[in-house]
Amino acid sequence: MDESSLARTSAAAADETDQPSELEAPIPEPGGDQPTTTPNTALKAQGLDSSESKPKFSQSDILKAVEVVERDSLAIAESFSSLFASLRLALSEVTSCSVDHMQCFADAAGYVQDSALDAATKGNRYVNSCLRLNEEMKSADTLAMQVKILRRNVDVLDSAVNKLLRLP
Repeated sequence: MDESSLARTSAAAADETDQPSELEAPIPEPGGDQPTTTPNTALKAQGLDSSESKPKFSQSDILKAVEVVERDSLAIAESFSSLFASLRLALSEVTSCSVDHMQCFADAAGYVQDSALDAATKGNRYVNSCLRLNEEMKSADTLAMQVKILRRNVDVLDSAVNKLLRLP
């Protein structure tokens, strides 16, 4: 049964249950304008004898009531069926979306992990280069000392040559 026929059936059942049936009798509200009476006087006021405590229903009235209950039960069952189908569909969609989000999260986490590993590798290379440069700079200090000594020796030699050239 499709959704439109289900809606029509539910609406028809609701229309039937909204209309009072012949079996329904108005129930007096307590504390209203009615005078307080004993059960016997209340029955007499309604035209019933106190010996008749229960109204008699014909078989056709009972069958009509059963049919109404049956129709209402069928409409309720169809409504529940439709509701559960909708809930099943919504749960399926939510589950599908959750799986998609988990896959997206796993992909993003994988990209972040790859980027972090790449950055760590490049950082290690940079640190190793700095350490090598530091070691090379230690030998530059001794080279600088040698250059200073050499310059001093050249200065001494220059002074000696200048003295020799100025003698005559």
